[in-house]
Amino acid sequence: MTVPRWYALAGPAYLAALLAVDTQVSARGQVALGVLTGAVLLAALGPLPALARAQALGVVAFATVGEVTGSLVWGVYRYRLHNLPLFIPPAHGIVYLSGLALVRVVRPRLLVGAAAAGAAAWGLAGVTVLPRLDVAGAVGVPLLCVFLWRSRARATYAGVFVVVAALELYGTSIGTWRWAATLPGLGIPAGNPPSGVASGYVWFDVMALLVAPWLVYVGKALKPNRATRSSGAFRSSMRRIDPIGMISASGASSRTP
Repeated sequence: MTVPRWYALAGPAYLAALLAVDTQVSARGQVALGVLTGAVLLAALGPLPALARAQALGVVAFATVGEVTGSLVWGVYRYRLHNLPLFIPPAHGIVYLSGLALVRVVRPRLLVGAAAAGAAAWGLAGVTVLPRLDVAGAVGVPLLCVFLWRSRARATYAGVFVVVAALELYGTSIGTWRWAATLPGLGIPAGNPPSGVASGYVWFDVMALLVAPWLVYVGKALKPNRATRSSGAFRSSMRRIDPIGMISASGASSRTP
């Protein structure tokens, strides 16, 4: 089972339309958009292998924690209605699947190289020529580049970076959310959006890739026909599901060098 190539186009297209509609609705309308986006995510997860589903749901969970912390608590950025729209958590899952599908559309080496070059150029522009000084983004870019250089999941991170960068530029341009001019409590200037914003998404993905195999195992263990398996079977299963592996664009578990 593969991650369909058309997710690379359909996911961002849906999210772009979603953000545009959000600019025209009230908080009640955002609830409806949240229900719709949750249904879209579940439909997208349906044909995928268990590990890919677990990874996407892991991204949703970790990204939601990040959203609450960054927006509602810290105030690094604010959504239009100063809330956390209900559609944002499932939208993170769609972002991840879009990035994963992009790996099947663009050659991984080219995708990684383009993401690294784009992030570096954006970070440099933020402290030189862009109208709003972006020191915070420039600090985040090297972290992203390290993951793009060293991680076995580099192609996935690159795909997610491309999707995130496009949506951040689009979302801030139409006023769906806005980043603070300086990081609250630190006074560090930040762009709108910061060039290094994708480095935060990398952490969501890293954590999701780590916990997803365990989620798959727990899901299988809860099935009645697996409930009586011994501890030896547990160890065998954990060897087959490597917690530092990743789901490839073809849907198979891999440990790409």
